Amino acid sequence: MVISVVDLTLTKPRSIRAVIKRLRRLWIGIAAVGLMLTGAMLWPSSPPDLGVGSRLLSSGLLAHWHSGEVIVLVRHEERCDRSANPCLGPPEGLTVNGSQQAVKLGKAFNSLGMEASDILASPAVRTAQTVHFMFGKSEFSSGERAICGAAMGEEMLSHKLPGRNLVFVTHSGCIADFEKTLGFPHATFPEYGSALFVQVLANGKFKALGIVNNQDWPAVLKQL
Repeated sequence: MVISVVDLTLTKPRSIRAVIKRLRRLWIGIAAVGLMLTGAMLWPSSPPDLGVGSRLLSSGLLAHWHSGEVIVLVRHEERCDRSANPCLGPPEGLTVNGSQQAVKLGKAFNSLGMEASDILASPAVRTAQTVHFMFGKSEFSSGERAICGAAMGEEMLSHKLPGRNLVFVTHSGCIADFEKTLGFPHATFPEYGSALFVQVLANGKFKALGIVNNQDWPAVLKQL
């Protein structure tokens, strides 16, 4: 009489070569993941945030600013046609909130000192309004078209005078174009009123000093 059936089927033991091959694939995968993580940490996605710690001082921005070596790309403030906030005027212009933020932004720049700085704006209602509320001026235009694209560095240099900074109020897409030429193709999308500070080197090249967003100006100005 059969009481039980025992499965005595034996699996073929793996060869040492197969085990080594499998371990090798495992380690290659781990190494690849490690390299990807290291690259993500070491590859700067955006220019430095000057609102963090004492980066304004460590960046050397103040010295370059006083020497008139800086170009600043400022994104216009909140646009009416992409907001539910009350409009200041035409849909292609700013909101009321945007005009108020522009006034605060202008005060921040005046705290840096605007004596050796020139102002330029893209030819759009929202950029002209931003300049007007920042500095009480609106007659500065870069021409019939916005300065954008891969060659915008050369175009901005044509407007910059030796020993004088250039504050250029422009658009998010144009700032993103310029960040790509600076080596930041994956930079964070520029916020309303954000300011990208760039040093113009002696050879005509550019060095990104950092970004200041609207909410960070109080902390930045404490370092002056």
